[in-house]
Amino acid sequence: MTRLPLQAVLFDMDGTLVDTERLWWEAVERVAAGLGRPLGGDDQPDVLGRPVEHTADWLAGLTGAPAADVAADLHRAFADRVRGGVVPRPGALDLLDALARDGIPTALVTASPRAVADTVLDVLGPDRFAVSVTADDTERTKPAPDPYLAACRALGVDPGGCVAVEDTPTGVASAEAAGCAVLAVPSLAPIEAAPGRTVLASLEEVTPERLRSLPAYELRVLTWNLWLGGSMVDDHRAKQLKVVLETGADVVGLQETGGTAAQELAEALGWYHHRAGENLGVISRHPITARFGDPDVGFYGAAGVRIRLGHGCEVDVWTAHLDYTPYGPYESAFDGLAAAGLIAHEGVRLAQMRDTLRRIEESADSGVPVVLVGDFNCPSHLDRPDVAWPVTKAAEEAGLSDSYREAHPDPVGDPGHTWSPIHPVHEDGSGRPEPQDRIDYVLHRGLTVLDSRTVVTGTPRPWPDVAGNDWPSDHAAVLTTFTVPRTA
Repeated sequence: MTRLPLQAVLFDMDGTLVDTERLWWEAVERVAAGLGRPLGGDDQPDVLGRPVEHTADWLAGLTGAPAADVAADLHRAFADRVRGGVVPRPGALDLLDALARDGIPTALVTASPRAVADTVLDVLGPDRFAVSVTADDTERTKPAPDPYLAACRALGVDPGGCVAVEDTPTGVASAEAAGCAVLAVPSLAPIEAAPGRTVLASLEEVTPERLRSLPAYELRVLTWNLWLGGSMVDDHRAKQLKVVLETGADVVGLQETGGTAAQELAEALGWYHHRAGENLGVISRHPITARFGDPDVGFYGAAGVRIRLGHGCEVDVWTAHLDYTPYGPYESAFDGLAAAGLIAHEGVRLAQMRDTLRRIEESADSGVPVVLVGDFNCPSHLDRPDVAWPVTKAAEEAGLSDSYREAHPDPVGDPGHTWSPIHPVHEDGSGRPEPQDRIDYVLHRGLTVLDSRTVVTGTPRPWPDVAGNDWPSDHAAVLTTFTVPRTA
């Protein structure tokens, strides 16, 4: 796992760099009073950090006034106050100058319209920002991630390598949804610290060095069915080690370990490991602080660990292997079984997945991200819309996202097949093409996906002439690179 370098700092405007959040509140307060609806503290979520249109629609709904008229009144009231003079927040200009000296790009990301932003930029100095994104520049504005994603695209940077500086819960939600680390400097509404989020009282406490410590870390997770420990291929352990090293994986969830593979691989790498039964294991370059599930689990089932990362954050990583019979792709391709029958035959795997999900929830702690990897021996409902495959749907309903489909949403253009690189035709000698499917997964909850890909070394010879293959498995592996937010 490596820390992403600080690529850019993305600043909110109102209430963060300039004291306009107060001016906006006063403008809304004046318009609302004229409509016979005084503002109170409970109204902050619909005012602070919100675009004019949102607050206008909200006030119109409460008072019955036409939304267009309310929006026009809000624009006038706010513009009058902005023209009266905006004042930079304490420490704002010093921080911008320090970032410029260090060559760190900055962007202005605001829910205010372009006309207001340009007025403020004249005060701050437009040359202080490489990019500015306003409410007029994206289809959706805060709390949607669109403004921060647009700023990152314009700068050519990765959101995971950026810090967003915000003052409202609405802005924080936008930046975090985009995958940025957040430095919150609350103005009117309180903001709680959280993983990936640092809260300070003033920009005067912020330095480029402190900002450099905030971006997320990368974590590379590999899932791999070793195929009976790899024993079908010559010199399999050395070839397995080569794959782990070449992928740069930080943690590997293993299936079909042959009993000893997790321990032997970990010892050779100088890593930590967990062995569960004769089939499952996890190896990690980071310390394992807890072990979950039945240590004597059978050939099918799940096991998990909690790993502690270098910056104090923890992640739960589970590996699962589900029963392979009956195999849905065979029943579909060879037997012509319809969707209802295919779904009905998923009962054993579905029960195993539900047991896995139950164990994950029993061991989970608030704020600790979860990764579930494994050979599920079934296709995904995201890949075959004609069949609502229940195993992957159950995981999705439990809040786990499919990292490969996040990175590659098109199942036709990027099928991501993992079964099977050595089986172009079926083993029964009939010459029938082997159904190629994605049955190995890296699912997650609480992380951000940077990339996901299948992994196969070289061009494996087909079964049964496999002993000399560089690739020591009958499955492709899946490698996903996540960003893990720093713990506050």
